[in-house]
Amino acid sequence: MASPVPIVDYLVLEDPGDGGVPKRAAHLVANECVACGARYFDRRNACANAECGGQEFTRVPIATTGEVKAFTIVAFAAPGIPVPFVAALVDCEGTSVRGNLINVEPDPDHVALGMKVRLTTYGLGADSEGTEAVGFGFEPISN
Repeated sequence: MASPVPIVDYLVLEDPGDGGVPKRAAHLVANECVACGARYFDRRNACANAECGGQEFTRVPIATTGEVKAFTIVAFAAPGIPVPFVAALVDCEGTSVRGNLINVEPDPDHVALGMKVRLTTYGLGADSEGTEAVGFGFEPISN
């Protein structure tokens, strides 16, 4: 079986280390400006902070737990995208991450501002050689 491949380059799939089927433990990494500490998930040539403009970045791990700061329940999407789903902005110890909430009913009775969530991964499908694409989302942390 081929190794799973993350759908974005800032999703790091951790090796379970036991040679078995990966449980897909994962974390996110951001590019952090050395000069001001601003964090970005996309590639940068220069910091977007107007007061900074730094050009040096280091990759830093992002917390795997966080709190929902904003969300919307998406009812209409492109053909082939199952709806409804919850798109959210999650504060992971000071770093804002956009991602979908999964493993939760997509309605206001089950999603709330301040909800505690954790990073999780899920399979998106496999190619003809069996290589699985892996995405990420956030799921509620049970109290």
